[in-house]
Amino acid sequence: MKHCRKFLASLALTFAAGAALAQVPTPVNPAPATSAALPAPSVATTVASDGQAQPNGQTHALTSEDLSSFFDGLVPFALERGDVAGGVISVVKDGKVIFARGYGYADLKTRQAPSPETTLFRPGSTSKLFTWTAVMQLVEQGKLNLDADINQYLDFTIPPRDGKPITLRNIMTHTPGFEDTARDLLPASTDSVNLEKYLKSHLPARIFAPGTIVAYSNYGCGLAGYIVQRISGERFEDYVQKHIFDPLQMTHSSFEQPLPARLAALLSKGYKSASDGKPHPFEPVDPSPAGALSSSATDMANFMIAQLQQGRFGDTRIMQQATAELMHSPQHTAAPGLAGFDLGFYQEDSHGQRIIGHAGDTEVFHSDLHLMLDANVGVFMSFNSAGNEGGAHVIRKAVFQSFLDRYFPYKAPEEATLATAKADAARVSGWYESSRRNESALKPLYLFGHASVAAQPDGTIVVSVWNNYAGKPLYWREVGPSTWRQVNGDAHIKFVDDANGNIAYWATDVEVPVFVFQRVSGARSMGTVGLWVGLSFAGLIVALLSWGVGGWVRRHYRRPLALDASQRRSRLWSRLGVLALFVMLAGWMGLLVVSSVSDDMLLQGTMTPWLYVLYVLGVIGLIGALAVVAHSVRCWMAPRRGRWVLAGETLLALAAIYLVWLILTFGLVSFNVHY
Repeated sequence: MKHCRKFLASLALTFAAGAALAQVPTPVNPAPATSAALPAPSVATTVASDGQAQPNGQTHALTSEDLSSFFDGLVPFALERGDVAGGVISVVKDGKVIFARGYGYADLKTRQAPSPETTLFRPGSTSKLFTWTAVMQLVEQGKLNLDADINQYLDFTIPPRDGKPITLRNIMTHTPGFEDTARDLLPASTDSVNLEKYLKSHLPARIFAPGTIVAYSNYGCGLAGYIVQRISGERFEDYVQKHIFDPLQMTHSSFEQPLPARLAALLSKGYKSASDGKPHPFEPVDPSPAGALSSSATDMANFMIAQLQQGRFGDTRIMQQATAELMHSPQHTAAPGLAGFDLGFYQEDSHGQRIIGHAGDTEVFHSDLHLMLDANVGVFMSFNSAGNEGGAHVIRKAVFQSFLDRYFPYKAPEEATLATAKADAARVSGWYESSRRNESALKPLYLFGHASVAAQPDGTIVVSVWNNYAGKPLYWREVGPSTWRQVNGDAHIKFVDDANGNIAYWATDVEVPVFVFQRVSGARSMGTVGLWVGLSFAGLIVALLSWGVGGWVRRHYRRPLALDASQRRSRLWSRLGVLALFVMLAGWMGLLVVSSVSDDMLLQGTMTPWLYVLYVLGVIGLIGALAVVAHSVRCWMAPRRGRWVLAGETLLALAAIYLVWLILTFGLVSFNVHY
């Protein structure tokens, strides 16, 4: 559920976490495990001469006893190191829960350990899997068509894009083409949570044709939940309770906001970090189908069992086998050979295993669910604190990676570096922007999500988006046409061409496939904009200082400017224009800094009045820029000023002209607050 910047920031933390979690001490405060052992030896693999993975005998048996030893030795240390208060993990195999345990604390004040059976966690966007399941139930009944225009199911209209409507298949593969929005998403107010009202008042712009570009959309999932509500005739929360929770015996689960009294007392406290220790209040989510679930680890285990059993749970079915198989089948990929989307689930194939799943985040809860379809294994984990930079985002990825390494060891086939790598590296070099972005109100904010691809002398490339988080540059070598593999790693990047043979975007399996990076022109890239805004800002500061300090010096030495009244007025208006541009830029910089420290302004909508102020400043800045340019032109006219004055005024005019381009290109006078 979290905003794109934080999602980007977690992209490569897993690389730094694996080694740190490799050696662990004695466990601290694990809650009791549940369920009996179910022997299920895993199969290791090696790579034969033909490049195919081959079985290599078993290593660790996937049993309750071995899982206890593994998780108890790993998780407590990870929580302590990541400054995370507590978490829960459940594992299922062949239709049974073989492990479920809580670690750390559900309540730091009372030192209460989380119970996997009764303690509720907030799995954030993992909630979407229940919304998608509800959609598939209605598809199975013939009440919904995955490829029909969704407007026929709504009581308001989603305008077409490029003459094409949105379908449920588009929504379930995150390709409806919506821009990203965050306002009023999390935490919403329990008094104002209203699915219909939210969807009708927060309709985002469509920036891509449907079915073309993957760009994760909470709004799209909200639409799907609203369609379930309208077609079933039941409130969304009631539908999920009756048709999913009840059949799966999920007695400690709810989409209600606030939670019913019997469940509210069982909800784990959520913290920014364990050391902070201040519990956050319940976090309402709007639209609720996108992330409002509260559930226990064993309840989530029941859901995983039903999905892995193709819709069957004991003697009950929530979907027919054919429906479940369709839901788990590939539907969209951004690049051939890379992970993409099934219907709602995204693909996480690794270690030679076919894996689907979904992560989820609120401000304080961070979760992951993984289904290993061929091995019939499911893993769910949720943590109640973000923690430090090595916190929940790192832990959940590193724990699952270690799980796979232990029970499904695998060596990927070798891939030789192409001879054309050096030339191809030069071709792919440049700047790219995430497809998960907002273009209506916050274009400057998304500049910080730009990624540069830089060619190296040896033919490798470096992609900047990971450098700050992995602790060192990550290098990639070309192993296939437009395909690059991490040096000393197994991850890939693929560059995709447009119809004209130019690079359109790149996708990767470093992280889940919820967006791509699209090529952006040099003029609009962070590298260019950052440089020229910095120079322009410096020029404004110098002009303002010379205006103030220079005036004081001239008065002190009784050396007034040799200007007539008209020239003085022109110079005054120019300097006021400089001041207006300075204040506008400083305001935007301040807003971006504050929003980068905390997502609260974005998520809770408190940014709106400040945006209006900045838009007004943008208009004043445009007028001020005209005054700056007009004064520069006047300085070149008779009587001409000295050469240094002319040089300074000319540079100032060029800075003003650039800032006019910036204001218009990035919508700094759009008065749009859809963010």
